[in-house]
Amino acid sequence: MAAWARRARKAAVFTPFWPDVGQNRRVSLPKAQWPVIESTMASDEEAGVPGLDQQAAMEWIAKWDEQQQEHLPDREDRFTALIDAVEAGTGRADPLVLDLGCGPGSLSVRLLDRIPAATVVAVDADPLLLALGRAAYGGRARLRFADGDLRMQGWSAALGLDRPADAAVSTTALHWLPGPALRAMYAELATALRPGGLLLDGDHFKGDERACPVLERLGEALIAREEQRRFPRGHPETWTGWWEAIAADPGLAGLATRRQRLHLDSEHHGSPSGWLATHVEALRAAGFSEVGTLWQRGNNRILCGVRAG
Repeated sequence: MAAWARRARKAAVFTPFWPDVGQNRRVSLPKAQWPVIESTMASDEEAGVPGLDQQAAMEWIAKWDEQQQEHLPDREDRFTALIDAVEAGTGRADPLVLDLGCGPGSLSVRLLDRIPAATVVAVDADPLLLALGRAAYGGRARLRFADGDLRMQGWSAALGLDRPADAAVSTTALHWLPGPALRAMYAELATALRPGGLLLDGDHFKGDERACPVLERLGEALIAREEQRRFPRGHPETWTGWWEAIAADPGLAGLATRRQRLHLDSEHHGSPSGWLATHVEALRAAGFSEVGTLWQRGNNRILCGVRAG
């Protein structure tokens, strides 16, 4: 581990972020008074799930990918554009990439398929999705899954990186963070990226409905029409159906229970973290010198931030 990473890891203090205490404020309490938010950085080997074989995990992930296309018909197009940006923007054949809120690793493995010399550290707090990713892709070279809660200060130092990352990527994940935690996460991410490093976040970002109501309505209409063209008979898998099937699987019951204790399904609809302006402002405050939309279909965008040099 590089000296800068050892120093950062030694100094890291894990403190939960509280969404109800005002902008840019944190509350520090004795650890005994913290809510139950686990934040361990278990290795892939330490976090294995007995009885979850690779084939079963791959089948669950295939269904995950199907249900993720509900209301996101051009998911694969967005993956392609995002990976194009990593390939063109990092300036090296072997970039170090952080996948934030990686889920079971869908973006990570696609990135490595395209850029096989890359190294990807895939970070998530969801023990069930991490278990599926590890079981399915645990033998994949240059891919490491890391148990990390982006709501916790010190998550980046705990990754033990041996050099600053060239890029951080994410898809349909960061809108789950409460506003204060999102701002703090971007500020910490800036310290983990090299100068000129990229943040590439694919998500549905809402614009200003009051200032541009027609544009917002048209953006949603474009997604709905594309959905109808690509999936005229609807989707065989849905978000709700997938999680219900997971909960009914006895082999995954323990992970599902642990997941509930982590409060990962907190209500996020209507959160400021779903608004484009929230992310743009937070990235600029964190020291990203360029921030803008790199790819877009309706309100489905790839937001790009460039860390100041």
